[in-house]
Amino acid sequence: MSAYQQLEQATRAERDWLLATPVIRRALEGRIDRVTYLAFLGQAYHHVRHTVPLMMACGARLPARQEWLRDALVEYIAEEHGHQHWILDDILAAGGDPQQVAAGRPAPATELMVRHVRDVIAHDNPVGFFGMVFVLEGTSTALATRAAGAIREGLGLPPEAFRYLDSHGELDVGHLAFFQGLIDRLDTADLTAVIDTARMVYRLYGAMFRGLDAHDTTEALAHALV
Repeated sequence: MSAYQQLEQATRAERDWLLATPVIRRALEGRIDRVTYLAFLGQAYHHVRHTVPLMMACGARLPARQEWLRDALVEYIAEEHGHQHWILDDILAAGGDPQQVAAGRPAPATELMVRHVRDVIAHDNPVGFFGMVFVLEGTSTALATRAAGAIREGLGLPPEAFRYLDSHGELDVGHLAFFQGLIDRLDTADLTAVIDTARMVYRLYGAMFRGLDAHDTTEALAHALV
């Protein structure tokens, strides 16, 4: 079994928990309202804007033996830079207020997800950062393009309101193949760090999605961290 297959197997339960989120299921069927879509874009902004800074922090802490991973991060940074601006453009096209979103605070699950990964980079094994990449890019590849089409049809919003979802889904198909090659080069300790981070990010990302519904965000977080 390859390292990437081990990562998939070790995080399957957490992935299934994320994909069972009611709002994700409704999104794939085009059954979410504009308010929920705008709420999703708002939370996406608050974690996507940290992607490049987290990558830079990870690269700065990698030892010389992992220069090949630093090279990969340079490619990622070039491709991911500025994606938060796409989200603000989508919010405007969908009838929301991008300035209010940018000036606001993220939901607790979103903030905790970013803070956890930052802590892993700074105080544990920086390679653990790739656990976040695995969750976010894997989820995007599986859901983003399908959800965008269904939501667009259900809400009747213009294409300009879906640049983030459309482009993210398309880009991440290639990213995922590149990412798999990186994971297959990791040693046991680094792979364990990636698995541990991915498990936590799946739970917190799932809690973020559950918080988009009318449920208590604290309750969603409690289930995420069990």
